[in-house]
Amino acid sequence: MDQGTKKRTAIQIGLLGSLLFGIWMIASDRYQYLPWVYEDVIKIGVFSDSYWEVQNGYSYQILDDAIAQFEEQHPDVRVEYVSGIMKEDYSEWLAGEMMKGTGPDVFFVLSEYFNDFAEAGILKDLTSFIEEDADFSSEKYYASAYEDGAYEGTQYALPYECAPKLMFINKSILTAEGIAMPDSNWTWEDFYRICQAVTKDTDGDGTINQFGTVGYTWEDAFDSNGVCLFDEKGTECYLTDSKVTAAISFMERMEELNSGYSVSRKEFALGNVAFQPMLFSEYRAYKSYPLSIKKYAGFEWDCLTMPAGPDGENISRLDTLSIAMNASSVHTADAWELMKYLTGDVGIQSEIFDYSEGVSVLKEVVESEQTQKFLTEYTENKNMLNLQILSKAVEQAVVIPHFHDYEDAISEVDKAIRVILEGNSNLNMETIIQNRNINNYLKSKQ
Repeated sequence: MDQGTKKRTAIQIGLLGSLLFGIWMIASDRYQYLPWVYEDVIKIGVFSDSYWEVQNGYSYQILDDAIAQFEEQHPDVRVEYVSGIMKEDYSEWLAGEMMKGTGPDVFFVLSEYFNDFAEAGILKDLTSFIEEDADFSSEKYYASAYEDGAYEGTQYALPYECAPKLMFINKSILTAEGIAMPDSNWTWEDFYRICQAVTKDTDGDGTINQFGTVGYTWEDAFDSNGVCLFDEKGTECYLTDSKVTAAISFMERMEELNSGYSVSRKEFALGNVAFQPMLFSEYRAYKSYPLSIKKYAGFEWDCLTMPAGPDGENISRLDTLSIAMNASSVHTADAWELMKYLTGDVGIQSEIFDYSEGVSVLKEVVESEQTQKFLTEYTENKNMLNLQILSKAVEQAVVIPHFHDYEDAISEVDKAIRVILEGNSNLNMETIIQNRNINNYLKSKQ
C-alpha cells in the first residue's frame, strides 16, 4: 500500500471514528457537556392550575417570584418552564418528556404518581446532596411532609406544599342540639356520642334528615387508631391486628346510626350533617369571602383535629406536593439549589398562604405571627383554626407508605373492608379470611 492510500485510509478511519463518537455523544446526551454547547438553563416541570382543585388565578405567582429572586442570586443561571399544562394532563406530559430525554431538571410530583416515578428510576437520589450540603437541614421541614418524599428508605423529593385532613364541624347543629364543641383531644366515643345525639328526624315525616357524619372512612379510623396496615415492603398485610378490629367495629357502629341511608357530601353543604373530614385546603378555599356564600352557606362551621381511637391519637394523613430532580439532569448542582430555595426559603414559602390554599412545609412559616394574622383576616368571621392545632396536625400526620403497587394493595383492602362491613359473619373470623386473601394477592405481585 503506497503512502497516498495509507493516508486516505487513515483519514477515512478518523472520520468514521469521529462520526461514531458524535453519534454516541448525541445518543447518550453527553454533547450537553461540551463547553460550546453547555448552557446553564434549569427547566422546571409544573402544571397551570391549583393542586388542590379549587379556583386559583395565581397558579404561577409563587414560582415566578421564586425564579426572579433565584436568578438574581445566581446571575449565571436561567430558569424556565412550559406554561399551560393542566394538572390532569401533567403527569402524562412529564412521563412523555422523560421518555424523549427532554424532561425538566426539576419538577413537581403529584402524590399519587410518586411511587410510579420512583419505581421507574426517573427521580434523582438526593442522599449525597443532603449529606454533603452543610447549609441543608431537614429539621426545618415538618417531619411528616419531609418523610413523604422517601421511597423504600431513600429520599427522592423535598416537600413544597401540604394539607392535613381535619374534621369540619357544623357548629350550628351542635348549638341547636345544646352540644358543646369538642376539644382537640376528643375521642371516638365523643365523636360517636355526638353523632348519635344529632342523627334524627327533625321534621316529623318519619325519615332521618339530620346526620352525624359523611365522608368518614375506614382509613380515617385506621390512621387515628395507630394501625400499621403493611410491612415496609408491602409484602404482608396486618388486617388481623387488634387495632384494625377495633377500627372496623367502630365503623360498624357509626354506619348503624344512619339506618342504611347513604349520606352524600351535598347534605353537609346543605347544613344537614354535623361532621365531615376534608383537607385543610378545601376549608381555606371555601371559608373565605365571597366563596363561603357559594358553598356551606347558612350555618356556622369550623374545623378540628380528627377524633382519636383507643390505641391512637388525634391524627390523620397528609397530602403533600413535592419537588424532585430528574435523574438524567446535567445541571444537578444548580437544580439542587433551586429545590432548596423553592421548599426552604421563608419568603417563598410564606407566599403559599397568599397565593395557594395549602400549608407551608416549614414550621417557622406556619407558626409565625404573620401567618396567624393573615389567616384571621382571610376569613370573614375571624374564627380561624388555632395555628398550634394546625401545626400539630401537620407535624404528627400519618405518612402514606411508599412501596410497589401500594394503590392496588389499598384497593384490595378497601374491598375486604366493604365485605366485612356488609356481611354478618364473625368479625374475627372474617378478618382472618380477608387477610389471607390480601396476603395471597400481595405474594402474587412479588
